[in-house]
Amino acid sequence: MKKTIVVLSGAGISAESGISTFRDADGIWENHRIEDVATAGAWIKDRALVLEFYNQRRRNVLEAEPNAGHLALVDLEAEFNVHIVTQNVDDLHERAGSSNVVHLHGEIRKSRSTLDPRLIYDIEGTELVLGDVCEKGSQLRPHIVWFGEMVPMLGVGANLVSLADILLVVGTSLNVYPAAGLIHEAPPHCETYVVDPGQPALSGVRNVTVIKEKAGAALPRLCQSLLESAQ
Repeated sequence: MKKTIVVLSGAGISAESGISTFRDADGIWENHRIEDVATAGAWIKDRALVLEFYNQRRRNVLEAEPNAGHLALVDLEAEFNVHIVTQNVDDLHERAGSSNVVHLHGEIRKSRSTLDPRLIYDIEGTELVLGDVCEKGSQLRPHIVWFGEMVPMLGVGANLVSLADILLVVGTSLNVYPAAGLIHEAPPHCETYVVDPGQPALSGVRNVTVIKEKAGAALPRLCQSLLESAQ
């Protein structure tokens, strides 16, 4: 019976593909204050600004390519049941070839209705503009979980982590809640590997191996080692 590997991925793995992040302490993201482009209040204040901001992010995502870290995770599917729970809104895991990806914070290449959040649509190309509406006539917004909003997929992510035999935590500081709390859902027998060059918050985490490297360098080696151990 195949073991289950769950991957918690964060901004670090996407940054290696050239996707800008908002992890800087000054709260500025691509010359914008987070409060002005990534909150429900910002949407109420200036929809055009918010839409153009995410159009820029979408262009950035489409120019990026999966890196060696993304590709190494795909290889694990040969011997393991692999589930990726990502904080990233890009589609690099899917484009690399991963089969099972849960997006905690939404997906930048999708839009959703402002009237009915169950209505979600793929965005063709990069642009979402004022006047783009759902089937009920309501303006479409980015399918993104903004700061201060509920995280609908958090329960799904927590359940997956609770089933893990092996947990890989990649490219995340484990400081952004509620997503950071998922590491504590791992069962007692779970082997945890943390891949990040920084100092992730690991208080109370059991049975953990820390690899202080970037994902693109460390994951190919780690995944190869896990594959060999499964054969």
